[in-house]
Amino acid sequence: MGPVNGGIRVRGIAERDWDAVVALEAGAYTALGLSEGRAALRSRADASPGTCFVLDVDARPAGYLLALPYPAFRCPDLTRPEAPGEPPDPAANLHLHDIVVAPHLRRRGLGRHLLLHLTRTARARGDERISLVAVGGSEAFWSARGFAAHPDVTLPDGYGPDAVYMSRPVPGDDPEELRPGGTVPHGPPVHHEAS
Repeated sequence: MGPVNGGIRVRGIAERDWDAVVALEAGAYTALGLSEGRAALRSRADASPGTCFVLDVDARPAGYLLALPYPAFRCPDLTRPEAPGEPPDPAANLHLHDIVVAPHLRRRGLGRHLLLHLTRTARARGDERISLVAVGGSEAFWSARGFAAHPDVTLPDGYGPDAVYMSRPVPGDDPEELRPGGTVPHGPPVHHEAS
């Protein structure tokens, strides 16, 4: 698969994007039993609109990323939406909850666009770490991108038996080192982090 032709843009999520975001999320997670649904997804984006993005390809949503400040070694509970004011004391940690690219556009570097945008956003905010929960056997994928596993972290129910909490420091300069060679292709699903 070659590069994507046409314009690529990462922007904030707009009201008109929610049908596409919900469809992308359901496509990535329903088979894994991890789909959250519209209300939970929106609650996470509402908790931190400045760290949640849509990836447009040719002016149409082709992917999205949801991240929110969360205390280190904690993560959203998949069984309920975020409550207003949650989470308390984010402690300079930005949690990558979801990253999805449309299946027909994967393996073209679009996940890399989203990850770089998130990393730059985290750096601009003054965040020290980015965390995520790897699911579906994706721990090795994220380890190759600099995320370290924290197997001692107890996760809320719903992430699956092989889920692992992971984190990495926010780099101090341009984060091209997300992967040797500077690219991040689509990897195995993570929840909510499937690139």
